[in-house]
Amino acid sequence: MRPAGERPPIPPGRPGGGTEFSGALLALVAGQGADLTFETRADVGLAECLEMAAGKTASLLAAACALGALAARAEAERVDALRQFGRHLGLAFQLVDDLLGIWGDTAVTGKPVGSDLRSRKKSLPVVAALSSGTPAGDGLAALYHRTEPLDDAEIRTAARLVEEAGGRRWAQEEAGRQRTAAVTRLATAGFTPDGTRALTALADLITRRDV
Repeated sequence: MRPAGERPPIPPGRPGGGTEFSGALLALVAGQGADLTFETRADVGLAECLEMAAGKTASLLAAACALGALAARAEAERVDALRQFGRHLGLAFQLVDDLLGIWGDTAVTGKPVGSDLRSRKKSLPVVAALSSGTPAGDGLAALYHRTEPLDDAEIRTAARLVEEAGGRRWAQEEAGRQRTAAVTRLATAGFTPDGTRALTALADLITRRDV
């Protein structure tokens, strides 16, 4: 028997929990598919890339936060506040992850240095650089449009061009903006001070990795 006063879990098919989960799953699959498609496209814009990241990563964190609130039978306003907290935090996570994919320490990330550049991945810093209209952005585009594999020297050149075109700075600043937006939404969720501090610490951990 369930202890007196304990709330039953949300059934998977119940509107709210099931809808939240299935919506996040569909967004995640669409975002991941777009991410793979971008590698073979030369015309990816920054807004489109942010939309991809919102599906691939932010939708997962948004749903995780919303489902927790739904399981606690929170009112709709609190559920939405936590959903938006997770969404902004997910975008911050993806931005930092993309930075690590270019400049991260292999011992920390487990990926070879410049692996995203080697595969010509249209990550957020790269797309920001390609969209910059700068000579460095044009030079990066020339490397990305080549059909031959990039060697190690060219990978280093590509990373330098992303930075010179402002892609690294933009991604760092956008990650900070998304972290601020997440914490702002968290403040409207009505948590206890301890709960707010714990989730704020999570936001800080995500956005202050070694980049």
